[in-house]
Amino acid sequence: MVSDSNYKRLEYWVEECQSKGKLAFSLTELKQSFENDSETSLKRVLDRLSEKEKVVSIFKGYYVIIPPQYSTKGILPPSMFIDGLMKFLERKYYVALLNAAALHGASHQQPQEYFVITEYPVLRATYKKGLKINYISTRQLPPETLTEKKKTETGYINISNPLLTAIDLIRYEKKIGGLNRATTIINELVESIRPKDINEELINYASVSSLQRLGYILEEILNRNDLAEKINKQCKKAGIKFYLIPLKASGKKNKEVLNEKWKLMINTEIEIDE
Repeated sequence: MVSDSNYKRLEYWVEECQSKGKLAFSLTELKQSFENDSETSLKRVLDRLSEKEKVVSIFKGYYVIIPPQYSTKGILPPSMFIDGLMKFLERKYYVALLNAAALHGASHQQPQEYFVITEYPVLRATYKKGLKINYISTRQLPPETLTEKKKTETGYINISNPLLTAIDLIRYEKKIGGLNRATTIINELVESIRPKDINEELINYASVSSLQRLGYILEEILNRNDLAEKINKQCKKAGIKFYLIPLKASGKKNKEVLNEKWKLMINTEIEIDE
């Protein structure tokens, strides 16, 4: 049983946080503010606040505050809490794929899911109030020069720059609906990519197969020979060798149609959605 006085004290604390623009907190922070209350009693009050949809537990021990303007959705946009959550988890990260593309102005198809690339160990996807956050784990995050900070209503989040976004769209194309969709979004991103962005750090970080596929798409599908040529030159400069692979990774290995320059078996026809 939660006493009204305990509930009101904690509700007031949550409202104070909100008035200061703080829209998330950890159980540890709460315990520090209410030292005389037991963890059990605090959790009971949090459960009641959750029932009233004033807060949502987004991860064990981490809560998001729901202001009135978001009460119909029952959840905040992930861009408003993902940085705080990653700091709570002590994880380096960046927002990637469709979400990064949308933040760079490629809004052709609004993403229904949220994609975050982070370090190992693997994090399970978050499902809350119709929201799904996909955590893609990688052994090595890119150099900071390939990411940038984007301002949000609650601070800043890390996102992939346009070029890394394009590389990731190719690398993880199965997660976003295939090569056609990846190419459609890259087509909207290319205006933000300059040849000088294709540097040694990018070439050393990206997988060779992603560079091959991106180079082919830029040259043969999107008519951006300047960008494709820079990828090719930088790969040669770095001593990277291309080996014959299929354009569509999950498709049949068809050696009848080959692209010699990018060492690709052209086993699919790429079409851009208009």
